[in-house]
Amino acid sequence: MNLTDISKLLGKPYFQASNCLIYNLDCLEAMTILPDESINLTVTSPPYNIGKEYENLLPLDDYINWCEKWITEVYRLTLCDGAFWLNLGYLSIENRAKAIPISYLIWDKIPFYLIQEIVWNYGAGVAGSKFFSPRNEKFLWYVKNSEAYIFNLDDIRDPNVKYPNQKKNGKIRVNPLGKNPTDVWEFPKVTSKSDFGID
Repeated sequence: MNLTDISKLLGKPYFQASNCLIYNLDCLEAMTILPDESINLTVTSPPYNIGKEYENLLPLDDYINWCEKWITEVYRLTLCDGAFWLNLGYLSIENRAKAIPISYLIWDKIPFYLIQEIVWNYGAGVAGSKFFSPRNEKFLWYVKNSEAYIFNLDDIRDPNVKYPNQKKNGKIRVNPLGKNPTDVWEFPKVTSKSDFGID
């Protein structure tokens, strides 16, 4: 499905560029309009239900049910060789947990196949006085078909990693294009306009 097809279905976008459409719509309402198996990739970081100003705080069971609904729609929309990347943090459960990974709570609600959990180390954040200072969230990499999905390793290799003397029987043992990146990613959070260089 191309951008023209999407705009015909969803109407005028909030923002448009040559290769981008942004809509300010309820995700469930918008997704129900789109046809089955029309999206290659979904990358999302939904509200964590922790009381941010842009959230409608829900009882935990209602939040989990809401997550199940929109994830089911994402699954319906995803092409057979497509992928779903989900960024989630932590929430508190009274008398049970100070910071439980949300992925633990919705594990059995996700119909996709989990390839890998990526740890995002964002470097700075809340300072704890009675607990370790939080410095990570997770990216969960799901696919629709565990045997047929797209992973272009050569496009993401780290070319700055050198392999001196990595030879066996006189041949280079490693890929000359670079190393496969690890499952721990280090980059900072964007939390304010100044992080974008905006005054």
